[in-house]
Amino acid sequence: MRPLALPSNRPPERFYRGGARISAFRGEIGDAPREPEDWIGSVTTINGESALGLTRLPDGRLLRDAVAADPVAWLGDEHVRRWGDDTRLLVKLLDAGQRLPVHAHPHDEFAATHLGRAHGKAEAWYILQGGTVHVGLREDVDAAELADLVERQDVAALLGLLHEIEVAAGDVVWVPPGELHAIGAGILLLELQQPEDLSILLEWQGFAIDGPALGHLGLGFDLALAAVNTRGRATEEVHELVCTAPASGSVFPAAADRYFRLERIPVGGDAVVDAGFSIVVVSRGDLVLGEERVSAGSTVLVPHDAGALTATGEGELLVARPPAP
Repeated sequence: MRPLALPSNRPPERFYRGGARISAFRGEIGDAPREPEDWIGSVTTINGESALGLTRLPDGRLLRDAVAADPVAWLGDEHVRRWGDDTRLLVKLLDAGQRLPVHAHPHDEFAATHLGRAHGKAEAWYILQGGTVHVGLREDVDAAELADLVERQDVAALLGLLHEIEVAAGDVVWVPPGELHAIGAGILLLELQQPEDLSILLEWQGFAIDGPALGHLGLGFDLALAAVNTRGRATEEVHELVCTAPASGSVFPAAADRYFRLERIPVGGDAVVDAGFSIVVVSRGDLVLGEERVSAGSTVLVPHDAGALTATGEGELLVARPPAP
């Protein structure tokens, strides 16, 4: 098996605007105003859809089907012994053409108990183009007060509950399950997450979505909001969620390792990408990865059986992987 360069996989008509920054990063011509996400190496569908969001390989097969047919070759024996053919990973490029709504994602236990899903949705971001993020409560909030703000759609108050932080290229943001957050307009980021599409929306004004019907995942807001963390975080705690990535090596806080991993590999001459299932994003430069010529904006799907790869040239790689088995 060999690495496979992947084209864009951008589901159309999402509920928020964006897409131009993904086109520019990838060197593509044109964009639609509501294609703000590129689902890379995806075995996950958009919530409620049967196929939308899934990655199709160059030979026409869905990645989901290819992995199910030969999980050891794709994921490795140790991974399969622990998790079967579950890749445990979804990677996206995300362009916030407008500020995203205040929202949160459920944790594993909540998703299993109330939604029958194999995962919740932890996520973390590597910032490619900066701006403002809103993450974590500034102080404890009463559950009844939070529910009231949602019902009244008091957007200013909801946003005011959160820490507002400026981020720049090379920063990382860790968003544990249940943590309230919103991505500011103008940000381009690489997102790693558990392979589910589950969002609890606390605001929806100005977005192309029926929030009262869809914002609670079909559970009703009384139950859905029980998955939201209502504990405030002191400023020093927020620095554990938002920080500058090291120049090389593992970039996310250690708490994210149980969900996914991201490695930053600068290439100045030669560098090695260790063996294992991964999704490689070229953040800058022009390189040769294995036998594939790649440049900034390229995305490459690497099966376990491709082995270790040598990268040559001048640039940088971001290597996304599932948790270590």
